[in-house]
Amino acid sequence: MTYMPGEKPYPLLSVRNLSKFYGKTMGCHEISFELGKGEVIGIVGESGSGKSTLLKCIAGRLTTTNGSIFFNSSYGFIDLCRTDEMLLRKIIRSETGFVTQNSVEGLRMTVSAGGNIGERLMAGGMRHYGQIRKIARQWLETVEIDAKRMDDLPSTFSGGMQQRLQIAANLVTDPRIILMDEPTSGLDVSVQARLIDVLRKLVARLSLSMILVTHDLAVARLLSHRLYVMKDGRIVESGLSDQILDDPREPYTQLLVSSILKP
Repeated sequence: MTYMPGEKPYPLLSVRNLSKFYGKTMGCHEISFELGKGEVIGIVGESGSGKSTLLKCIAGRLTTTNGSIFFNSSYGFIDLCRTDEMLLRKIIRSETGFVTQNSVEGLRMTVSAGGNIGERLMAGGMRHYGQIRKIARQWLETVEIDAKRMDDLPSTFSGGMQQRLQIAANLVTDPRIILMDEPTSGLDVSVQARLIDVLRKLVARLSLSMILVTHDLAVARLLSHRLYVMKDGRIVESGLSDQILDDPREPYTQLLVSSILKP
């Protein structure tokens, strides 16, 4: 992809004709979209629609079959599908964040809460112990966890606290984009509400660029600016979040909205 002089600036992320197959089984097919700085995109659909496969391809956790993922990194506008492995690891580690549905997969449960945050700082080259603890404390407070819990293990935290800790551990290095895979799934309604409130504050305060995968359309409405609806590995509808949820055009989206967003 080439941008000519006078055209709009590079987007933060440009996904072009992305496909992922597991043998003959399709995970996602011919997916294209762009993400701008400070924008939150929601990807919604039923289980098995391909949304998590798509996210994991963008995160570098799955190798794509076809297509491109152009990322506006500090190293330039790079196709993550075709860059060398060392640079890819460097970009993924320092310039992206990935929040998993199951916090046990996204945290080191035998390392303290402060240690989970500090490890990412150390991976980026920070070595001053006092400074690492100071930053970890600040981030715990930012995601509304008592800083007194800094030396406690994540296994002693509630599910909602673990997810907020996972968010802090990902945001501490100021990534250009954060990817979230069903971050509210499995949480009680009141715990979901607090997590969503924290995320909304962070999006506003930090101008976060985020891709949110969720089956919960209420969560998607509260957090995302635009929505992409997936079915059988393909995008079937896209647009502004309120527009899609208030006036869906595709029969599948209409069914999805009517079955989940009941009065």
